[in-house]
Amino acid sequence: MSTPTAPVVPLLYTPEQAAEALGFGRSTVYELMAAGVLPYVKRGRSRRIRVSDLEMYVNRLEPQAS
Repeated sequence: MSTPTAPVVPLLYTPEQAAEALGFGRSTVYELMAAGVLPYVKRGRSRRIRVSDLEMYVNRLEPQAS
């Protein structure tokens, strides 16, 4: 019988995964990356966004007054 293992939590998200996590469209995430607002790492042609950078981005967002 195999031992159950905990699910692996990703440390890097694709832009599509980041968009889903943020509730944004994919193009918005690419715009944020291009503007330097959302840092990313690049390996070859792949771009990945650190979970910690997503969290910092969200923490920097200003709440809107009603």
